[in-house]
Amino acid sequence: MKDLLTGKVVVISGGSQGLGAGVARSAAREGAAAVVVTGRRVEPGKQLEAELTAQGVSALFVQTDVADPEQAIAAVEAAVTAFGRVDCLVNAAGLTDRGTLVDTTPELFDRHVAINLRGPFFTMQAAVKDMQRRGARGSIVNVISVAELGGQPYLAPYVAAKAGLAGLTRNAAHAHRWDRIRINGLDIGWTETEGEDLTQRRFHGAGDDWLDKANASVPMGKLGQVDEIADFVAFLLSDRSGVVTGSVLDWDQTVPGGSD
Repeated sequence: MKDLLTGKVVVISGGSQGLGAGVARSAAREGAAAVVVTGRRVEPGKQLEAELTAQGVSALFVQTDVADPEQAIAAVEAAVTAFGRVDCLVNAAGLTDRGTLVDTTPELFDRHVAINLRGPFFTMQAAVKDMQRRGARGSIVNVISVAELGGQPYLAPYVAAKAGLAGLTRNAAHAHRWDRIRINGLDIGWTETEGEDLTQRRFHGAGDDWLDKANASVPMGKLGQVDEIADFVAFLLSDRSGVVTGSVLDWDQTVPGGSD
């Protein structure tokens, strides 16, 4: 498909790197009128803004820590100020720091909730308010994780927050279906990103060959790819995904409930 997002103003939280940056590039390819990316790191955010601008797309980077609700809301308001509206929102910001039930500190738990749940809540709040103010349709995709269905023992606070985001996705979709605002979630699996490389080295002592080993360990012979997931997010944002709302879709090569 082509030109799925023609004329749309698309905001992506956590859009300066990894999957968020991939979604920004996909939105640009699909004809978005403007792409707004938010994130904590200024240099990659500005680089992506320049990259998209060079392609003829109106682009804006807004430095944002979604753990702060005021910043999360302000980022959406900045998009409205710059481009007049928000048509599509993607919540891609995330924290994957490790912790089990028995060793997670209150501070780590709160950080997971702040970034993986509270941030998306208030980003959605700001976007939905803009859509309601204009009486306009809209579309939101929350990047969640298959881990929200259970996950590994070392992901306890992450799972708690992502499971909350899955529930929030369904609740918000139900609440705003008559506003014609579609809200869906994507439960992604193990994905090849620069952030995952850092995570594997920091928390699991992985060497330079970790990706080769990881690819060999999964059924399709490769981890999830950013460009493939990003294109699927663009489809979910677009009118081509029809009336679908309140769905949390598995995007992975494992089958929940399957057993060998």
